[in-house]
Amino acid sequence: MRAIAMGLACLAISASTAFSFEAEEDTPAKPAVPNIYLDLRTIYATIPAGTLGLGFGSTSLSAALEALAVRRGTTLPNGLPAAKSIAVDLPLTVDVNDRVSLYGGVSGSATDIGGGWSTFDVTSWNIGVQADLYQQNGGPIPTITLQSTLTQSVPNDQGMTNSFNNILEFDYALDEDETRGWLAGMQYTYTTIASPFASIRPNTILYAGGYYQWPSNWKFTGRLGVQSFGGAQIAGRTLAESFTQPILRLDLDRMDDNDNRVFGITAQIAWMPKPSYQVTLRTPLYAVRN
Repeated sequence: MRAIAMGLACLAISASTAFSFEAEEDTPAKPAVPNIYLDLRTIYATIPAGTLGLGFGSTSLSAALEALAVRRGTTLPNGLPAAKSIAVDLPLTVDVNDRVSLYGGVSGSATDIGGGWSTFDVTSWNIGVQADLYQQNGGPIPTITLQSTLTQSVPNDQGMTNSFNNILEFDYALDEDETRGWLAGMQYTYTTIASPFASIRPNTILYAGGYYQWPSNWKFTGRLGVQSFGGAQIAGRTLAESFTQPILRLDLDRMDDNDNRVFGITAQIAWMPKPSYQVTLRTPLYAVRN
């Protein structure tokens, strides 16, 4: 946790420097205290045989399954079996302002690969930043958002993985209140393994979609894209095959009047090439909400 705290401090300093040139612009008054909350996410996923936990923003789940696969790879002569997994993400999130959010925390998971469920343990930690590089504000250029996350599996031993996940998204709002619009973006995930005998190649998602928010503050977002994974190997054997297949993500969120998320549910189907299903519940626990 000390590493997470130090990392958040560094990110806060760099984010403050990066956006300080806009401090003198005419902007609406900001609250004195930023939003602070645990962005609690509970994830249930089914993973087909011969692949890993890939998809939109699933770095903690993927890190746990990748580390498990590498540690057990030499004892699985028929390749990776089908799996079911339950994961809980607990990132402490600070919305520094309306453009920058910092987060860091731990994730735990339990997995069933055919012999019953494992014990629920802390399996990774993560740290990251999300920043609007440009905001549309009624203009012709869409909002450009960059989100970068570092996830490391635990324990720190043979088979440990480090995942670098980057999402670049373009959001073109169709009205002044930004209640409806179009999305397009890319997610790129690069993973390293603490093993000279194993490797995981990058995973890339290109997608497009849109969103609509009703006056009741319910918001629906859909993303449809193509996911391309380079495959994984251990000791010269194929751990997971490469593929290029479609992926679909649907989000339904309940927002408050200030566009803070109160509740959310996400459904994802990713073909790898057999379908993998994932459902995520988001229930933020606010310490401070503006």
